[in-house]
Amino acid sequence: MRNLNMTQGHPGKLLMAFALPLMAGNVFQQLYTVVDTAIVGRGVSMEALAALGTVDWLNWMFLGIAQGFSQGFSVRMSQKFGQGDQAGLKRTLGVSAGLSALVAAVTLAVAQLGLELFLNILKVPQDLRPQAALYSRVILLGIPAMVFYNFTASVLRSVGDSKTPLLAMVVASVSNIVLDCIAVFWLGWGIAGAAAATVSAQVLAGMLCTLRILKTPALRFGRAQMAWNGAMARDLMGLGVPVAAQNIIISLGGMAVQTVVNGFETAFIAGFTATNKLYGILEIAAISYGYAVTTYTGQNYGAMLYGRIKRGTAWAVGISLITAALIAAVMILFGRPITMLFISSEDPALTAAAGETAYRYLTVMALCLPVLYLLYAYRSALQGMGNTRIPLLSGVVEFLMRVGAALVIGVVGWQEGIFYAEVLAWTGAAVLLAWAYYCHAARLKE
Repeated sequence: MRNLNMTQGHPGKLLMAFALPLMAGNVFQQLYTVVDTAIVGRGVSMEALAALGTVDWLNWMFLGIAQGFSQGFSVRMSQKFGQGDQAGLKRTLGVSAGLSALVAAVTLAVAQLGLELFLNILKVPQDLRPQAALYSRVILLGIPAMVFYNFTASVLRSVGDSKTPLLAMVVASVSNIVLDCIAVFWLGWGIAGAAAATVSAQVLAGMLCTLRILKTPALRFGRAQMAWNGAMARDLMGLGVPVAAQNIIISLGGMAVQTVVNGFETAFIAGFTATNKLYGILEIAAISYGYAVTTYTGQNYGAMLYGRIKRGTAWAVGISLITAALIAAVMILFGRPITMLFISSEDPALTAAAGETAYRYLTVMALCLPVLYLLYAYRSALQGMGNTRIPLLSGVVEFLMRVGAALVIGVVGWQEGIFYAEVLAWTGAAVLLAWAYYCHAARLKE
């Protein structure tokens, strides 16, 4: 494995060298999400697709918890690596592993015990509820797999290895697609089979990342490093809790929006779901740039190279805006046939209605995509410098914008108004994060 030291070299080249493998990995991850959705929509039914959509934000919330803690812990890992503190890095890895196991156990219990309550809060329609509950039950049984993969991938990313997570995701994606087809078309397991295939893919991805960690002496840790260290645990939780809380708050806002959507007809829910599944494709590059910026900023902050942080963030902003514009153009030009890949019904009128909903929603998000990319760039820069509180506050802003939009739309009943809840949330958060970054950066002495 070749670790990428981001304290030396051209910021733009380093960010792209780190982000491109992650981007490719995210393409494969989104590929199996898209295939998963298409198989459910066409291989099971439009009702199954709508059922999957009614609990989208619920499932994303628990994934966000896993990603949040892992991302928070990786900030300290990156800083230790940038400082050249090998012993400190291993202690950080060991304590992070123990905390991740605890997070997995607690989150799994909350998810399974509280599922019926969550379904009630979301007001999942009774005709869609059995399939929604079954899908969520299986997906949420995979919470330990989510935590496992996100932790191992974050360890590798923190030292500049974005290629192994790419390989893991490629293998997992191909496996997921194969298992999806077997479970749904051959075994006839329906929506539960699609969920089980996704969980299996995450386990496989985590195992492949673990093999790379075990083969890297600098990253191997044992019981000595995993011994309880209260001060370090508090430090790591101080980084992880705000990021996880930010994701929870964002998802609660999304759930408020979904509650309103769940009150509309099945065709609208199905079309809304189809575009939501493409949301992952829209933000593929943003996520990859975000991880690159967090690692770059973390390493340079640990090395006290503050001028490099400012130059790297400026490059990230420019690259992000260009990428967002290109993706938006593709989605506007080809979005209609892409969304129709997910939608199938014996009633042509229902199919057409769902397809029109999907494309209109996709167009709104594509036009506002540069805002989302700026959000990721500034948020990741702040997190890399150890500031996870402002990103948490940005999550509160997103929540307020989404809930405010959902309340207004719920009262007036304007269905298409729900499309703007997402972009309003991006805008509010992006403004706060940009302001906070420039204030923070102004205090750094080069």
